[in-house]
Amino acid sequence: VQLVESGGGMVQPGGSLTLSCAASGFTFSSYDMSWVRQAPGKGPEWVSTINTGGSSTSYTDSVKGRFTITRDNAKNTLYLQMRSLKPEDTALYYCVRGGLVPTVDEYDYWGQGTQVTVSS
Repeated sequence: VQLVESGGGMVQPGGSLTLSCAASGFTFSSYDMSWVRQAPGKGPEWVSTINTGGSSTSYTDSVKGRFTITRDNAKNTLYLQMRSLKPEDTALYYCVRGGLVPTVDEYDYWGQGTQVTVSS
């Protein structure tokens, strides 16, 4: 199993970024997928989940209305569109295999992460 994130960077408050996660080594279309982030000095935080077909999504309250999770099963790729970014969105963003779980520790596979920094 391999999950490779890309698309992170530095952006000003109010800006946008789109993260991608290329998945391989498993049947991508058979798994719910999620994004988790970890801000400096804090524990990992669940951000969003999408079901296998892309018809159902969930978001943590702090990103609702600003972030959109999507997937392309033909390309084995997961996306996270981020708009109206805030400094508190600064974190290392991880693509993880799995759906809604009680704690992020239950995700079995994680990518290496992509850094998002929101700063003026």
